[in-house]
Amino acid sequence: MSNENERERDTDMTDRDADHGHGAPLTETQLRVRALESLLVEKGLVDPAALDALIEAYEKKIGPRNGARVVARAWVDPAYKERLLANATAAIAELGFTGRQGEDMVALENTPTVHNVVVCTLCSCYPWPVLGLPPVWYKSAPYRSRAVIDPRGVLRELGVDVGDDVEVRVWDSTAELRYLVLPERPPGTEGMTEEELAALVTRDAMIGVARVEAPAGGQARTGRR
Repeated sequence: MSNENERERDTDMTDRDADHGHGAPLTETQLRVRALESLLVEKGLVDPAALDALIEAYEKKIGPRNGARVVARAWVDPAYKERLLANATAAIAELGFTGRQGEDMVALENTPTVHNVVVCTLCSCYPWPVLGLPPVWYKSAPYRSRAVIDPRGVLRELGVDVGDDVEVRVWDSTAELRYLVLPERPPGTEGMTEEELAALVTRDAMIGVARVEAPAGGQARTGRR
């Protein structure tokens, strides 16, 4: 699944929020940030395009690539996977990913019989060191409520059909605890390198609202994307 797919998902979820009037009201801090941003843009001190590019980089490229490396390492290194599931904070730190919003991490493994989904019902608690900034839809009121009430329905809307024989577990992030979903490794990727596997892992798969797909045309080869 490409970043373009994720961008469309963000747009679709945002559009649904707007259509149904369920968008969460802005907090006082968010209003102040928007007012400051508008003032800086008006005075020519900030380029809106550059600001958007910076936000997108942290939201969809820099942060999620860190998490993708964690997932890929767990797929190819059973010992690392064991450490990740036992103590995610320490295992993630082995790869150099630490910091604010990632002090206490738990890794959730998706299997053929269990599918994990992460939400923050109170606000938008999110593991910044491994996923970057939270997407707009993750912070929206509809997702925060419906992911708990009807997780299978939400997953279906986002293109993930979970069989009745698969248990869906919803995990509520808090200020003290953040989660990273370890998605299932897709079949047909046995010959791929760790780097190639990391390139397949998307932000949404690490939240639990998408699956990792094998590259089109079958198994990838070393050095190709």
